[in-house]
Amino acid sequence: MLLAKDDKLSASYYEASVTRPEALPALAGSLRADVCVIGGGLAGLSAALELAGRGYAVVLLEARRIGWGASGRNGGQAIVGFASDDAIESQLPADDARRAWHLTVEALDLLRERIATHHIDCDFVPGYLSLAVNARKARALDAWIAHVERTYNYPLQRVTAQDSAQWIASTRFHSGAYDANSGHLHPLKYTLGLAQAVRAAGVQVFENTPVNALVRGAKPVVKTAQGQVECDFVVMAGNVYIGEFARELAPELPPRIMPVGTYITATEPMEKARVDALIRHRAAVCDTNFVLDYFRPTVDNRMLFGGRVSYSTATPHDLVGSMRQRMLAVFPQLHDVPIAHTWGGFVDITMNRAPDFGRIGNNIYYLQGFSGHGLVLTGMAGKLAAEAIAGQAERFDLLARIKHMPFPGGAALRTPALVLGMLYYQIKDLLP
Repeated sequence: MLLAKDDKLSASYYEASVTRPEALPALAGSLRADVCVIGGGLAGLSAALELAGRGYAVVLLEARRIGWGASGRNGGQAIVGFASDDAIESQLPADDARRAWHLTVEALDLLRERIATHHIDCDFVPGYLSLAVNARKARALDAWIAHVERTYNYPLQRVTAQDSAQWIASTRFHSGAYDANSGHLHPLKYTLGLAQAVRAAGVQVFENTPVNALVRGAKPVVKTAQGQVECDFVVMAGNVYIGEFARELAPELPPRIMPVGTYITATEPMEKARVDALIRHRAAVCDTNFVLDYFRPTVDNRMLFGGRVSYSTATPHDLVGSMRQRMLAVFPQLHDVPIAHTWGGFVDITMNRAPDFGRIGNNIYYLQGFSGHGLVLTGMAGKLAAEAIAGQAERFDLLARIKHMPFPGGAALRTPALVLGMLYYQIKDLLP
């Protein structure tokens, strides 16, 4: 199954609001490099930038265009933490779990630093609200706030039920937490800006160059339709798309991740005052449901709203209508605002919703399984891979120690099994 064959994947507000540079040429012929990076999203670009800064000769191969995958299509929420803390806290000693969690805080600092250093105009706005939809979920959120403050010494501001209306103009939510450090941005602008920095650092970047074979060994060879790269190290950063053209590149990796379709809509622009009245500080927002809604205002005063998912990889029926219904359930006052863009894409999740980093042999590194928290963590993932290749592997190995189980049922059955499993959590979300 080719995940890319969905016409909703390229119809995004992000693509409509940027002017891409002319496509880079595809690889033709044979090259020699210290490192070959597979994947032109944020993880691959970050690894390439860090490696080039350490003096390595780097070639980056992207199957389509830079930022074509989740890096250029996501909800734009730049937040600390993991999709779930359970894996790091159950598998790692307490001190190591704290170090792992604080890598995500450093990752947000790294994102801000790169924006400033490389003068990337990507509409970054600080502020993030996590909101509970009922009292039961509010109790769980309050316990999580206390846990984060106590365990990780990370400051959060409680939003009480009495104060909720001052933070968001919606009756859907009970209470929440405000993170002044996290925020949101235009992910495609950021990705394209990072790509420009990568090329300025001397990395050879090729677009429309899918990899169809990887010859392992002391000197790996990465093969494409019209060329190849001989190298000392490989960084595989294709995430959910890494096996789309040739699953045999690393057959041990796809069973540990599952493609999940995610969908977003963006309204037509509104008056600034109207948007300002919806969310205090114009923060990004996410509810705490397992199958969650997430939304944020854009700099051109649209409401960008993400929700519903597809665990079968099939696009939901009447996607535009269903996304509009979800938005109006939160903001019924937007009933008169037309929808301008609706799009989707795939992210990869792991069974435990922790990132999956590791090595194949001693010279092929892989970065996958960001589970919806990739906008920030991908940058750190690339940096950690570069550190490990340069001989400083302690921080990479900290996250690589997290064990991951394959999804049950094999290639044929794991998607139906996941659909049934997610139905259980959707039902739980509806409980008061």
